[in-house]
Amino acid sequence: MTRENLRINGQRLIDRLKALGEVGALPGGGVCRLALTDDDRAGRDLVTGWMRNLGLSVTTDAIGNVFGLRAGTEDGPPVMTGSHIDTVRTGGLYDGNLGVLAGLEVVETLNDLGITTRRPLCVAFFTNEEGARFAPDMMGSLVYVGGMPLDEALAVEGIDGTTVGDCLNAIDAAGPASVGAPEVHAFVELHIEQGPVLEEQGVTIGAVGMVQGISWTEFTITGTSNHAGTTPMRLRHDAGYVAMATATFARDLATRMGGHQVSTVGSFELKPNLVNVVANHARFTVDLRNTDEALLQQAEAEVMAVVTSLAAAEGVEVTHRSLARFAPVAFHPGMVAKVEATAKGLGHSVMRMPSGAGHDAQMLARVCPTAMVFVPSVHGISHNIHEHTAPADLEAGANVLLRVLVDLAE
Repeated sequence: MTRENLRINGQRLIDRLKALGEVGALPGGGVCRLALTDDDRAGRDLVTGWMRNLGLSVTTDAIGNVFGLRAGTEDGPPVMTGSHIDTVRTGGLYDGNLGVLAGLEVVETLNDLGITTRRPLCVAFFTNEEGARFAPDMMGSLVYVGGMPLDEALAVEGIDGTTVGDCLNAIDAAGPASVGAPEVHAFVELHIEQGPVLEEQGVTIGAVGMVQGISWTEFTITGTSNHAGTTPMRLRHDAGYVAMATATFARDLATRMGGHQVSTVGSFELKPNLVNVVANHARFTVDLRNTDEALLQQAEAEVMAVVTSLAAAEGVEVTHRSLARFAPVAFHPGMVAKVEATAKGLGHSVMRMPSGAGHDAQMLARVCPTAMVFVPSVHGISHNIHEHTAPADLEAGANVLLRVLVDLAE
């Protein structure tokens, strides 16, 4: 087989996806492997074992990012690929995992054929990409590129009251390597789309041109508990009302702005949470995203203005804190063009598109030329136990990744 018709082993890739999916498996399908839990440790052990079996030199840094290095005929910064293996609480088999295991499949394909690239290759997985347990998301890659101090990340408190540092130590996931090494020549991440566009358009490969900006804010409203039947509406200090009105406004705002603006209230809590008591406490999150930084700032300002106005009118107190804030990121034009041309060269339909979800690639774009390859998600479903991508599409994406990585490494 020549380098011009390199092909990965699709069944081998699927077998690894299924094997990793058994770690933290949920009834009915899917997986729960929250960052830095015992299940995450088991997943890490499985993947690093595969890395070593393939002859990769494995290192782990102080935030728990793992790197498997395959030597080239020359020394120097490697061409890197990878993603994450942590999941949300109701995750599927492909989100993040595909990017890591496709990287291992690329390595095994080259091993089978006795091909050594000029530049080294590196397969990585980054800690706490999802942000489901510890905010912000993409934490490991953010620390890796210098966007968040290590000490600050280690001190982050999760939804269960634990800290990143304590949990890294509890599962023995922190390594001896300093963050920010090795230096990277280029980075390419294969990922499922997690949306419906590719399937809707009947396209196999997405050449991702950018990742939209993300704003996560947590609001806390403090009011006064009182009897639901005896307290006149004009005399209430209802924390729940202010929270729910803000949530409704956020949804209407996205509809009004249109374009790429989206908004989500994904976490919502009331106290005392009783049917006949006016709530004295509300805590909720607002997730705003847009491909345009100015429009994202407009959405943030409008949400902040309305929650402040509602709180003043209702006589309640409001506080807020930022959980994550990332500006839109454009990928390297030449890298995006390379993904597009490679997909076309392999006979696949391809379209350029933005990513609606955050990815480790947007962090790596700060330090090296970066691109992403998307494959379709059936019915656009992700962060769901029914997440699925057809085997033929998995193989197509991995073959594009293989060819791009080899090209970059030569």
